[in-house]
Amino acid sequence: MARTTRAWIVLLVSAVLEAVWATALGLSHGFSELGPTVVFAIAVTLSMIGLGWAAKQIPMGTAYAVWTGIGAALTVTWAIATGTEPFSVLKVIFLAGIVGAVIGLKLVGPQRSEDGATTEEPAPQA
Repeated sequence: MARTTRAWIVLLVSAVLEAVWATALGLSHGFSELGPTVVFAIAVTLSMIGLGWAAKQIPMGTAYAVWTGIGAALTVTWAIATGTEPFSVLKVIFLAGIVGAVIGLKLVGPQRSEDGATTEEPAPQA
């Protein structure tokens, strides 16, 4: 599997973990509930590690937009599915827009200028 493909998979898993920690944060009631607080701490740590690792292969602007977009869309979707947030056709349309924009970022990828230079450079390797 190509390194860039692995980076995208790690980024998507990290985005799912973002939705997990965001949901756990709400359920922790200001960190007063132990279970959700522990889930939050583990998920936020793994999510950030994954984002940082993926950003070594994927340009940071793109990686961050994908991470936040997918994480936000999943968080709202979960809230609607569990009845925490009311369903709305407009919410679904806007969530589809977020997901569509994320897919677009993946499809566009780095652009090359006429002289062959990449206009969106990946983060430097450490």
